[in-house]
Amino acid sequence: MDYHDNQLVIGAPNQIQLLRIQQRFLPFITEQAQQLVGSDVTVSLTVSESANEVGSPVDEPSVSAPVATFAPSVDRPARLDPRMTFDSFVPGSSNRLAFAAAQSVAETPGRAYNPLMIYGNSGLGKTHLLHAIGNYVQENYPGRKVLYVSTETFLNDFIRAIQTRTQLALHDRYRENDVLLIDDIQFMETRGETFHEEIFHTYNALHGEGKQIVLTSDRSPRDLAGLQERFRSRLLQGLVTEIDQPDLETRIAILRSKAEREGIELPGDVAEWIAQRVRDNIRELEGSITMLRAFANLRQEPISLELAKNHLTNLGQEQIILKPETILAVVSDFYGLSVEDVRGSKRLRPLVHARHVAMYLIRDLLDNYSYPMIARIFDGRNHTTVISGVEKIKDQLAVNSELLAQINQLKRRLQGDGRE
Repeated sequence: MDYHDNQLVIGAPNQIQLLRIQQRFLPFITEQAQQLVGSDVTVSLTVSESANEVGSPVDEPSVSAPVATFAPSVDRPARLDPRMTFDSFVPGSSNRLAFAAAQSVAETPGRAYNPLMIYGNSGLGKTHLLHAIGNYVQENYPGRKVLYVSTETFLNDFIRAIQTRTQLALHDRYRENDVLLIDDIQFMETRGETFHEEIFHTYNALHGEGKQIVLTSDRSPRDLAGLQERFRSRLLQGLVTEIDQPDLETRIAILRSKAEREGIELPGDVAEWIAQRVRDNIRELEGSITMLRAFANLRQEPISLELAKNHLTNLGQEQIILKPETILAVVSDFYGLSVEDVRGSKRLRPLVHARHVAMYLIRDLLDNYSYPMIARIFDGRNHTTVISGVEKIKDQLAVNSELLAQINQLKRRLQGDGRE
């Protein structure tokens, strides 16, 4: 990002992301920039190689390409984030056991704590530890194969293998690894029995050969009622450890570590002020520094407590836990319709429009909801109907400023406790 002479240039890692920002966020970015500077600001977007360097790698997957005709999921490519290492993880009283267990697993894969299950609320560092294990193994045991996937990616690969009749290639992709890292297994609960069988037999095949398995969830296996009992018992045979909310000292240390890695001058009073307000989400903690640096660059002034208080006004406010039912209710109320009609199958134009908007917002705001999951919410429609509805809204957003305003207003209601 660069700012001079009332010109703000924002770099995107690729053309797809550039178009996404242009279609969805450019008016909001322009408005915020003008408010910060106090005068007219022209915002332009460009594809920047440096923007790609600070993100996750996009060209080098951590595993070799699978054989046969099976194509792995493209939703979230199986890759490791090189920034997520043990060195960049800040241990504290809330995560020390999980941190130590992850290190032991990485140092002696398949021998210490197999399987290892890490659970806790979102944003506390579970995914970071998965990537740290994978990165350590790849660096110190270059001959061993490592695969990181989300449960959603595993499901997408499984469905694609059935559709293309390449189940054997799928087995090769998952069962020939020395270390398998699976994120967010709580999303298995809503899956069909066939998928449960596949992941159970994958687990058995790897564990039986002494291969390392590490999984994360937002809850303990004991509380995942939708899991097969035999799979739950396998998980409980290993080490199950929780990551809790970080204490104040750990939160301050996380902020200082983030600032040091990115070369940001963060005064001590600012770090403490932020840490006092954000108590239970490391992502929000680290995101606050990114936001503060952006504000400081726009204002062309150093980071200070006054700057933080003026521009991080919503920091630490209780966030709504969005659910599809909440989005449906807000969209229905916004358009003056009933939830039953929006969810149902009537084809009146206002209902179809509201239905597509609800589908789009669920897909956009709830990252973990796939098209088939959304389809089940809307009276079990075919998932291709959901894809079509979401794409229609995306296409209209590029040319329809009124719809863009409606979507932004709905997002404010959903993310801002209902206030305009």
